[in-house]
Amino acid sequence: MLRAYILDNQAVARNLLATVLANGGHEVVGDGNYSTTNLAKMVKLHPQIVCVDIGEADQSGLTLLETLHEQLPKALIFLVSAKLDAEVIQAAQSRGVVGFIVKPFNAVAVLTSIRNTILRIATQSRQKQKDGSNPDSSTPTATTE
Repeated sequence: MLRAYILDNQAVARNLLATVLANGGHEVVGDGNYSTTNLAKMVKLHPQIVCVDIGEADQSGLTLLETLHEQLPKALIFLVSAKLDAEVIQAAQSRGVVGFIVKPFNAVAVLTSIRNTILRIATQSRQKQKDGSNPDSSTPTATTE
């Protein structure tokens, strides 16, 4: 499936999420805390999924999300948190987060969240391609023979 990297300051949480992802068919290519060494390692590995718990949604956590999105623009970033409210969700989405994983982990919910997010993004991408290739789909195109 997809290559994943987990950023969380709690080793137990990283291990649990890694197990859930691996059992769900994803390849966990690495995990770590927020150190600059781990961030550099993560960027080199080019994961397709990044699961990150920023702790409190303060300025440093939100800045981390911006940094991840800038350094890995193609990666799907999932915010992992025990408390998600509308304000946190909106702030995270504006910084490149595409999905959310709630603690404590429920394996089915985690894998469903990832799958549904991937399907939503794929559908949006197909729709954009369709709209871009034929800007006015209600008008038939003329053909010359």
